Amino acid sequence: MSIDHRSILEGVRDKKISVEEALLKLKEVPFEDIDFAKVDIHRKLRQGSAEIIYGESKTTKQIRGIVDAMQKNGQDRIMITRLSADAFADLSDISSITYHEDARIATIGGFCEPDGIGRIVVATAGTSDVPVAEEAVVTARFLGNDVTTIYDVGVSGLHRLLAHLDDIMSASVIIAVAGMEGALASVLGGLADCPVIAVPTSVGYGAAFEGMTALLCMLNSCASAVSVVNIDNGFGAGYVAGLINHKKN
Repeated sequence: MSIDHRSILEGVRDKKISVEEALLKLKEVPFEDIDFAKVDIHRKLRQGSAEIIYGESKTTKQIRGIVDAMQKNGQDRIMITRLSADAFADLSDISSITYHEDARIATIGGFCEPDGIGRIVVATAGTSDVPVAEEAVVTARFLGNDVTTIYDVGVSGLHRLLAHLDDIMSASVIIAVAGMEGALASVLGGLADCPVIAVPTSVGYGAAFEGMTALLCMLNSCASAVSVVNIDNGFGAGYVAGLINHKKN
């Protein structure tokens, strides 16, 4: 069953349906049960952003079913994260679907116009961190944010980062993506007056412990404005940065 929240509210305003009827319609479809998934139809109403599909470990048949349920219920912009190139090839016939290869994200319906209060800056320590950063970038842009990228500016060549001080100091949120010892987040936290979201990556040699070293270093940052998401969680960083960038007060 399709539900259009705006048309229901407009119906109440125009006295075409009663408040009681409107409440019933809103309660009728909090989610759609399609056997293997319960698609959250009300998430955008509750949280401001519609449900996003985690593609890893799902079959393309399952992803199609979830996409169909979302579209049937009025969601025309959809994002699928952690989607392999092979899985995208099986889904490429879906109308208006686009694959962002570095981010391993597919989007349906394109990006909306940025409407955040400022700009999100995504910085990486090295080129090897770019795939995680791109997951953050595509997520943030999908959620209506203006994003600037500053790649390969780690502390082993600090002058590279200092060449971007204008972007850093004018950002509303910064996402710092780094493996190895994860020092980039602390440096950015010491330069900017905005929140810094640190993303440890699994990039590094043996003692990097697949990102644990960067994670622990970022958690122990001496910069006060640094918060940390999980290892390689570019999506989480992009999502939270988007929320921050849309807070007007």
